[in-house]
Amino acid sequence: MTTATLKAPTETASTGGATLTGTAALIRFILRRDRIRLPVWIAVLTLVTVSTATSFPSSYADPADRQARAELMRNPTGIALSGPGHGLDDYTFGAMMTNEMIGFTAIFVALMSLLLFVRHTRAEEETGRAELVRASVVGRHAPLAAALFVVGGANIVLGGLIAIGLGGSGVESITWEGSLLFGAALTGVGLVFTAIAAVTAQISENARGASGLAGALIGIAYALRAAGDLGNGALSWLSPIGWTQATSAYVDDRWWPLLPPVALSAVLVYVAFALTSRRDVGAGLLRPRPGPQTASRFLGTPLGLALRLQRASLIWWSIAMLLFGLMYGTLISDVEATLAENKALQEWIARIPGADLTESFLAMIISMLAMVCSIYAIIAAQRPRSEETTGRAEPVLATAVSRTRWLNSHLAISAIGGTWLLLLSALGLGTSAAVTADDSELLPKVLGAALAYTPAIWVSAALAIALFGLLPRATALAWAILAYGLTIGMLGGLLKFPDWMLNLSPFEHIPQLPAAELRPLPLILLTAIALGLITLGLAGFRRRDLQSN
Repeated sequence: MTTATLKAPTETASTGGATLTGTAALIRFILRRDRIRLPVWIAVLTLVTVSTATSFPSSYADPADRQARAELMRNPTGIALSGPGHGLDDYTFGAMMTNEMIGFTAIFVALMSLLLFVRHTRAEEETGRAELVRASVVGRHAPLAAALFVVGGANIVLGGLIAIGLGGSGVESITWEGSLLFGAALTGVGLVFTAIAAVTAQISENARGASGLAGALIGIAYALRAAGDLGNGALSWLSPIGWTQATSAYVDDRWWPLLPPVALSAVLVYVAFALTSRRDVGAGLLRPRPGPQTASRFLGTPLGLALRLQRASLIWWSIAMLLFGLMYGTLISDVEATLAENKALQEWIARIPGADLTESFLAMIISMLAMVCSIYAIIAAQRPRSEETTGRAEPVLATAVSRTRWLNSHLAISAIGGTWLLLLSALGLGTSAAVTADDSELLPKVLGAALAYTPAIWVSAALAIALFGLLPRATALAWAILAYGLTIGMLGGLLKFPDWMLNLSPFEHIPQLPAAELRPLPLILLTAIALGLITLGLAGFRRRDLQSN
């Protein structure tokens, strides 16, 4: 083994230069670690966005088809899902991009930003690698500055490539100016959530908490945008996703909505640097409170330990999902008002057997809430991997606790917790909708519709368990099922995906209650698939060695 020493800095630790010492070396290190991950993120988001635009001329060659699509964007379901609607009177290909793609893409740009940033900051501190790096000639602010440079640069490159791809696509009405604005708006939302992750990484003392808090803010941003667009628009201006859609690329081409994300990013970056000077390496600003001197008997069981590890996360998720449900339920009155004023929507709803606009809106919201609850289920199901790699699982498994019992305890928290969150959000949605519409029958309808989605949540968690048991280094692939479900749910109708592509998403097999009739067979099959994946995961975990960093 060889030892390398670095020349000590000549500046004092109180100077700005010393606090950033080693930034360039850390940037090269991050780029080396993410030499595959970064290009994949950028390539996938660019290709999906550009290929969507180039598919429009063949999918919607007839202007009448585009106008029919525009009418769907006028109803509350379309507004809540896609945005306020720009250029609906002349629904060009450019208008389709700004209405139905920019908000969807912004969510994944935000996810890319926070996941990459937390990976190179808080996750490094949690595993102890940051402390080893900081023991060398590395300034206090260098890790934060390096991560900001790389992730911020990735957002700029992504926005530039999307702008070039769209501008050079040659699709009618997708202009160069609108393409540059489209790319810049996505870069803006990426920079905002990079800065948000920089702050949450200082608050929480573990990567899971930092990612969870930043991810919750993405959900809040989406909910504020949806509620604002369905209302008077005021709440939309509290959302970075709302700012992105306010640019109205290809329709009005407004550049000034890019000022709020730039200003907010600058403020949050300043706050992050200030906070990192006020905490120790490996510690967060929110310190856990001391526990009792003696543990309860339940805590001495694998299930009790798993629940204790995920208790705080489950509590915060429960509060957030209940509030989301309550907020969306209050929008029922807007749904009814829109139906009364729009004859085209009345004719469209009349073609759906047994459905009205209120039930269709509730079905869409329940589907969205189910996918959000799947996020918690996947996070909870991936906790065993974190326990294994940090070495905390080995002492537990060295006792009389079997591998099957230990893994099943985390699986129970994932499956039951995801179901609990879905029912809690449905309770809020059904209660507020029943009060707003003065219809007490809505509450049981909503609860029943939510229960139908539990097999899809179980499949999401079961896939994470199967990957943990069979391919532990590939557990992150569990997110693919949710990403695919979101893509199918939000873009399936727009891009006219074939049935076989729709059928690959477990969420597409769930009956759209309360608008549709209950079909038990898909629910039984999804449950069987979940059990099969769990069985594979348990068998694989029993046969492989434990891994640690």
